[in-house]
Amino acid sequence: MSQDIAGIILAGGLSRRMGGGDKTLLALGGRPLLDHVVARLAPQVGSLALSANGDPARFAAAGLPVLADAVEGYAGPLAGILTGLEWAAANTAFKALATAAGDTPFLPVDLVVRLAAAVDERPGSIAVASSGGRPHPTFALWPLGLGQALRHFLIHEDNRRVSAFIERHDCVEVEFPLLAHGSDEIDPFFNINTPHDLAVAERLLQSIGP
Repeated sequence: MSQDIAGIILAGGLSRRMGGGDKTLLALGGRPLLDHVVARLAPQVGSLALSANGDPARFAAAGLPVLADAVEGYAGPLAGILTGLEWAAANTAFKALATAAGDTPFLPVDLVVRLAAAVDERPGSIAVASSGGRPHPTFALWPLGLGQALRHFLIHEDNRRVSAFIERHDCVEVEFPLLAHGSDEIDPFFNINTPHDLAVAERLLQSIGP
């Protein structure tokens, strides 16, 4: 566990391809998808919160602080990242924020420690996870000092692209290997966007076993 790193799960999307609603509350392996993400990320950080809009009571079972976007208009993942940065900065025990999407049940259990190691000697840099040669901008480690710049980027420049913000700052990519489970090869950042994806995740979960 990285006690000086806070974490936030990004679950503020509108889930249009899933038909709307909270896809993180859909059942996977007999429990909410969100439970799988929390089980993997919570042990890696000093404190964990959930980025989500609307009535927080629907996430009560997760036992996490639920943080609504710090800016209006459903500005996407960057709004959740900004919310997390400002929440973590309010607690002086933290120096960085780890982010993860709420629809990725197989995220690496060593995500935070590897991201932190990559920027250990590069203060102020962003560490971004990648797999199969493709970056995953919502899986990153963010210095808390970027909060003000991100707020300006979102509000005054009206830019919502996570990768566009990252490109403006020093960053390092950290490659995570694909996971082999029998005949299956699982991208640890496989995310669930559609009912078909959910069915695939169910099959992959069964191949992994308990």
